[in-house]
Amino acid sequence: MATKIETKTEQKTEEKKEEKPTPKDNLVQSKHSVRIAGKTVKYTVTTGTMILKEEIHDKDKDAEVEKPRAQIFFIAYTKDDVKDKAKRPVTFSFNGGPGSSSVWLHMGVLGPRRVVLTDEGELPPPPFKLTDNQYSVLDDTDLVFIDPMGTGFSRPVEGEKAKEWHGFKKDIESVGDFIRLYVTRYNRWLSPKFLAGESYGTTRAAGLSGYLQERHGMYLNGLMLISAVLDFTTIDFNLNNELPYVLFLPGYAATAWYHGKLNFKVPLKTFLKEVEEFALGQYAAALLKGDMLTPEERTNIVEKLSRYTGLSQDFIERTNLRITDMHFFKELLRERGRTIGRLDSRFTGIDRSGVTATIEYDPLLTNVTGPYTAAFYDYIRSELKFESDLPYEILSEKVWMNWTYSQFENQYLNVAETLRQSMTYNKYLKVFVANGYYDLGTPYFATEYTFNHLNLDKSLRGNISMGYYDAGHMMYIHIPSLKAMKKDLTKFIKDAS
Repeated sequence: MATKIETKTEQKTEEKKEEKPTPKDNLVQSKHSVRIAGKTVKYTVTTGTMILKEEIHDKDKDAEVEKPRAQIFFIAYTKDDVKDKAKRPVTFSFNGGPGSSSVWLHMGVLGPRRVVLTDEGELPPPPFKLTDNQYSVLDDTDLVFIDPMGTGFSRPVEGEKAKEWHGFKKDIESVGDFIRLYVTRYNRWLSPKFLAGESYGTTRAAGLSGYLQERHGMYLNGLMLISAVLDFTTIDFNLNNELPYVLFLPGYAATAWYHGKLNFKVPLKTFLKEVEEFALGQYAAALLKGDMLTPEERTNIVEKLSRYTGLSQDFIERTNLRITDMHFFKELLRERGRTIGRLDSRFTGIDRSGVTATIEYDPLLTNVTGPYTAAFYDYIRSELKFESDLPYEILSEKVWMNWTYSQFENQYLNVAETLRQSMTYNKYLKVFVANGYYDLGTPYFATEYTFNHLNLDKSLRGNISMGYYDAGHMMYIHIPSLKAMKKDLTKFIKDAS
């Protein structure tokens, strides 16, 4: 039986690779108005993502080409009917973490809409509300709120990995490049320009002051640093670092004073002057002496630490005169069955167990996370008309846990020198620092220490000013502090413009 063999003629067709669509900007605009300081301010909001490109070498073309890398989400508020943009300041704002979106400064203090908490900044009963922010600085400056990569709605384009941006250097480069792009596209090169950062956002702002000058030739008018940390030596409790024990002490004292743990009947500021002198004097000297401290000297230090912190002498003895922040949060109100907050020590928390060494949670974060999350999700769709089904990453643990400081291996992160250089090269650069007395994340005394050690030329020291508020890290959630902050920021922006 013959076998029939069929021969098929194959027509070879060149398969075209499916080209990915080029990522594009996704922007919407809306018109609004708000009453600030008794006057109506009409403004336009631009909301959405802008594609950030990077120049790479294309091997096939043997040429430099621009490649889309990231989609950066931002919300920009610009005052209407401005005839001369060169006279209208613009402020670029971001928060910290690292891993935080810009929602806190945006909807807590700077923007025209504000999340409603109690006047003290505590959690109100749900559902939550938004209100017009009569203390916004939109009457003084246009505002651009930037969500760094991996926060908010900012994401890498398809095929790129977000973790590449999760580090000190790349973060500053990407935010700086976005600022350059925005300033170019919206014709703001001749406008007075400011940066506003909170917490790690102040680290970023100081780094950007150098990067924008050196990479893009962009000279700034001012930095607004809210709850600043420029030198991490001042806040990292470590066996070979005595500095934080000294610099946190006035914050501990302010907290103990607030919660009625001390016998002092004088105003807080008067009391703190005494504590500051002790911290920089007898206490710092005692820590430097170490085991050379005499029994009499040690007893004197223990007694004064107890007097200023409200902690028992027995506890202070067991700490070897070195009170870490996490132990203080748990110990101060232990007999009341309460803990105190790290970011705002006015607030108290309730732990499951009263015998553990450290706290279970920070009551500031539980006070603000729910209201800010709900308010933003509603605001972005109902008022700004921007739609996305992505989760808005308000605080991304993924970013924070994978953050790299590779440029600072075997040393503490320190951008204070970058700021000194920026202020030296641009003698008109001014800095305003906002401090909360009850902030034990970035204590005011640690911030003062950093600025007192900038080694800035005497002729430039007047370019630095500071404000102090009776609240914590997010001092603006406390209405009396918000009012004072508005006044301070308005004066700073006008002076620096």
